[in-house]
Amino acid sequence: MELIKRALARAFARFEAVFEYAFGQRNTPFACLGALGWYFYWIVAATGVYLYIFFDTGITDAYASVEYMTHDQWYAAGVMRSLHRYASDALVIVVVLHIFREFAFDRLRGRRFFAWLTGLPLLAFIYICGISGYWLVWDQLAQYIAVATTEWLDTLPVFGEPIANNFLDSTTLGGRFFTLMVFIHIFGPLFMLLLMWIHIQRHSGAKVNPPRPLAIGTVGVLVVLSVVFPAVSQAPADLDVVPAELGFDWFYLAGYPLLDIVPGGQLWLYIFAAFLVLAVLPWMPPAKRVPAAAVNLENCNGCTRCFDDCPFSAINMVPRTDGRAYESEPVVNVNQCTSCGICAGACPTSTPFRRSGPLQPGIELPHRSIADLRDELVAGTEKARVVIFACDTGDTDDLEEGGVKVMRLPCVGMLPPSFVDFALARHYADGIMIAGCAEGDCHHRLGNEWTIERMARRRDPYLRQRADERRLCLSWLPRGSSRRRQRALAEFRAALSEIDDE
Repeated sequence: MELIKRALARAFARFEAVFEYAFGQRNTPFACLGALGWYFYWIVAATGVYLYIFFDTGITDAYASVEYMTHDQWYAAGVMRSLHRYASDALVIVVVLHIFREFAFDRLRGRRFFAWLTGLPLLAFIYICGISGYWLVWDQLAQYIAVATTEWLDTLPVFGEPIANNFLDSTTLGGRFFTLMVFIHIFGPLFMLLLMWIHIQRHSGAKVNPPRPLAIGTVGVLVVLSVVFPAVSQAPADLDVVPAELGFDWFYLAGYPLLDIVPGGQLWLYIFAAFLVLAVLPWMPPAKRVPAAAVNLENCNGCTRCFDDCPFSAINMVPRTDGRAYESEPVVNVNQCTSCGICAGACPTSTPFRRSGPLQPGIELPHRSIADLRDELVAGTEKARVVIFACDTGDTDDLEEGGVKVMRLPCVGMLPPSFVDFALARHYADGIMIAGCAEGDCHHRLGNEWTIERMARRRDPYLRQRADERRLCLSWLPRGSSRRRQRALAEFRAALSEIDDE
């Protein structure tokens, strides 16, 4: 399993490098797949509402109304129909890529399983909404889909009478069936929206909108496609005639030819087995159990910074229980904490300058304490010219050489800004490099974003004004960028030499 993940991760890294070069790191589509999924959903919903204004649900009226939109009102409803179609296709693409990417970068195991499991039903709803949309056109392709789908559904022991009987000939199909299809096509996406909301419930500050440049460019491309290659219908459906030739849509309907090869009940079994395998992936193999963040009330004043900065909503503020004159205290939900340490980086008591008593902040990771971090920084007699604070998931193994010391953290968001000031003021380093994930694509979601804001003195806890910003380098690179990281380190060391020569 790990070999598959590493191979996929390398493939994504190489492919994404091209997009990063074209779009920039913050606007690369691969770092915004989840947000793009929401974006395409809203495009589909908005265009669908517009199209519904002109749609009729009669057997012959359905096709006629779609043809009116496509040809008579091509400049508005026609463009909307094509935009509706292309946004639906794009939604499927980004969802599939999102699934493979989260798997490749191991963002589904351990306490992060919730988003994975709640995302799986969305696959079924995306397909249901898409297939029901084909039916509403009621052309020959829709006729084929309707007959094939209902015959497949009839293999389930659910329906009292075969629903495929509705499509025996033109006399058996009534207008109520189209009313039912409209109901499914409208309320399916509404229920899907509920699932999407549940999907991000454990993600604090979840981003459901892509960066503005990417959003504008994406919708621009979809509009151009809609004008240049408009979606059109095939010949009208006729249940008294079996279509001899179809303009088949392999994008959405690639699985339908299997119905001619595999028995329907057997195909249901295959689909169920596939979903079962996907559902157990977070435990194949189980993630190593890492201790959750621990609260020390003796050094906590209930400032809520850890609550505000937790990327996974694993911290709740509750009324004070120790009788001290503070309103609240943090409580860690161990079932949601991913042990990223971002809460420790947010705590104002995580300062290495403190010498009165043991260094124990209000919240920290038991297995990677702030005191141990300070001891590791000051350890050794030879001063490191550059100290690199790096993510565990980063490519920093080959950076440690003469004059360079690498200190690994679960996430660079765990690093309190006071450590930068401490290392420079006490001359434990001439320069500090923070080496994290690609900007906007933090393994722990918000670690690099909070670090950028803290070091820029826009988010508390702030980096002190006395710290020389020229001696601080923030390096945000995706996985598989070890050579680029080495170049960034070489450039930073050269800049430090110039500063020393001044």
